[in-house]
Amino acid sequence: MTDEQSPPRRRFPAADVARVSVFAALIAVLGMPGALNIFGDAVPITLQTLGVMLAGAILGTWRSALAVVVLLVLVAAGLPLLAGGRGGLGVFTGPSAGFLLGWLPGAALTGWIVERGGRTPSTVRLVTACLAGGVGVVYLCGIPVQALVTGLSLGKTALLSAAFLPGDLAKAVLASIVARGTQRAYPDAVPAVHRERLRAGGR
Repeated sequence: MTDEQSPPRRRFPAADVARVSVFAALIAVLGMPGALNIFGDAVPITLQTLGVMLAGAILGTWRSALAVVVLLVLVAAGLPLLAGGRGGLGVFTGPSAGFLLGWLPGAALTGWIVERGGRTPSTVRLVTACLAGGVGVVYLCGIPVQALVTGLSLGKTALLSAAFLPGDLAKAVLASIVARGTQRAYPDAVPAVHRERLRAGGR
């Protein structure tokens, strides 16, 4: 088989390694303000879902998912990167385990929706993406696991989780505003633009 006939190799540019690392670090840093438990809920309110939404909106599907994977692997290895200084395998057996694992498909769905918006995703699309991925998917993964671990009914657990909604709605709007401003200043922060450049052979 000649070089012309060989299928193109899938590349992983150094710039993407850096972006994935930066957003994994960003999600970790957003845990530094700590966690807040309200109404007796075993799952704390944190700012880290804001980082998950930003990763999806700026990195797109696979790079945002990879950023979350990097963070979760480091947490599993024992690094205290979750809000409140939590880390270790134990967090994946606790009430918040489903929410943590939900970050992965949540970031990916956020990125997928934004990518469908082309070179200039609207603010409405960004908000929709953050709500669908960063809120809807995370809750869909988190609430059943929390109910299973705590022994509460799904209805009771969903009611407790409703306390998160105002803050998560605000985080979705903030993430969309930040992402839109970043993408206007730096077009490569638009997932579809980045994907086009990779296909064209650029970074």
